[in-house]
Amino acid sequence: MLLAMLFIIFATATGLLLIHLLRLRREIVRMTKQLLLSNEKAQGVKIRLSLFDRTLEGLAEQINGQSRLIDEKEALRDRKQREFRQAIAHISHDIRTPLTSIQGYVQMMETANITAEEKREYISIIKNRTLRLQTLLHDFYELTIIESPDYELSREPLDLTSLLYETLFHYFDLFQSRGITPVLGLTEEKLMVRGDEHAIKRVIENLLANTAKHGEAPVEIYLQRDQENAALTIVNEARGLNESEVRLLFDRFYTVDRARASQTSGLGLAIAQQSMIKMGGMLTAELKEGRLTMNCRWPLE
Repeated sequence: MLLAMLFIIFATATGLLLIHLLRLRREIVRMTKQLLLSNEKAQGVKIRLSLFDRTLEGLAEQINGQSRLIDEKEALRDRKQREFRQAIAHISHDIRTPLTSIQGYVQMMETANITAEEKREYISIIKNRTLRLQTLLHDFYELTIIESPDYELSREPLDLTSLLYETLFHYFDLFQSRGITPVLGLTEEKLMVRGDEHAIKRVIENLLANTAKHGEAPVEIYLQRDQENAALTIVNEARGLNESEVRLLFDRFYTVDRARASQTSGLGLAIAQQSMIKMGGMLTAELKEGRLTMNCRWPLE
């Protein structure tokens, strides 16, 4: 009697185990089909289970995690491709504009009956367009290099206070030409930061040039210690700017569009922000009550 009961229990347990194994096999087949479908579509897919099993749930969670990574990488690749196509379009337009102008003036000089004074004027215009083209190519190249993941800036101890004083001196004439006398609030403390000297000067120059050319008085420039950071802050009147435009100031495509009529490429702020990121710092912009504030932060030594 006892032996019969043990046999029944063993048979029942074996039957339940077989049923469970069959259900597991069926669930694994379902998961395999979902993965095959995902591979055919070349995109991630979320694995869905119809059977409660901790082991399978763990496996499905790992697969779904990998699928999310695939989707994220695909989205990033698509965005990079769109940006690349946009970059090519903008570069082509920005190069073609001064180049077409140069060609036009050269043809006029070759075919038209012009005076010596007109010839000098055309040569001056051609020189300006050539400088414009040179600036465009240089800035596009510099931004491309800085944005490269493999490109690293040197990190050496530098006196930021001295660098700012030195650079600011060269921009006073530009401010004065626009009737702007900056209000200065510069510390005399030697603020030592670690970074690339050329890159730091380029950041300061781009910020000052942008303020002098596009900002309105009053302009305020501050350099202070802010806890563990050296803080460069530039404030100017910006009545023609709105919040949505401020969010795009560091976008290379937006800035190129805004600067088509100027002698600059419009890439200065994009270059400055990428340089700050490479040096472990940050560059942000905010608009408050019609005043634009550029905040630049370097970690102190």
